[in-house]
Amino acid sequence: MNETIKLLQNHRSVRFFEDKPLSEEQIKAIVVSAQAASTSSFIQAYSIIGVTDQDKKDQLAALAGGQEYVAKNGHFFVFCADLHRHELIGELEKKDVLPSIESTEKFMVALIDAALAAQNAAIAAESMGLGICYIGGIRNNLDAVSQLLKTPKRVIPLFGMTVGYPQKENEQKPRLPFEHIYHENEYNQDTEAYKKQLSIFDEIISEYYQERTDGKRSDTWTGQMAQMLEKQTRMYMKEFVKKQGFDLR
Repeated sequence: MNETIKLLQNHRSVRFFEDKPLSEEQIKAIVVSAQAASTSSFIQAYSIIGVTDQDKKDQLAALAGGQEYVAKNGHFFVFCADLHRHELIGELEKKDVLPSIESTEKFMVALIDAALAAQNAAIAAESMGLGICYIGGIRNNLDAVSQLLKTPKRVIPLFGMTVGYPQKENEQKPRLPFEHIYHENEYNQDTEAYKKQLSIFDEIISEYYQERTDGKRSDTWTGQMAQMLEKQTRMYMKEFVKKQGFDLR
């Protein structure tokens, strides 16, 4: 197994960081690595906002649900779906690009481009001995986040990423079985086999939590997911996306 695969398979979220900012060189290396990710048709439909102002970080931490590590880290990145520049391209080139920009397809391209760039950034950071944690909580209130970051129309902050020097690392969470994720040639629809795999995984996760919490927790994965999905969260998203200029035609 080579060093790149070891790095990838050793990933875990880090939520406690030393009080030490990233250097400009590190920040640039992470962003340039993100830019090297694949992008659909060279469209590059994303932007990255680095938040260094402590007051803004504190506000983002509150908006993300009181996640302290959003405020206390080496650097905070916000990855955005961005078709604002492409609207400007249409104006520069005198082409009617709006029907395309407002389509569901281009919205998906922007989401995918941003996610690919972010994962490159995460790997770059971890290769430098840094820790990272994705922050989906900024979508709790995108109106407030957008105002705080002054994002224009056709730009949507998707998620944040805390990066820094790990002060404490959690144990790595187990993942679903390989057989549950990988399908060969066609989607495996053997429901009974699926349920059996989930049951086995539940036992693994329950043991993981018991060991991690000295017996205070014994959650199962299916129990966690069912409880989470039963609650309707961020149901405003469709209207917010439309307001930002993505009609999703």
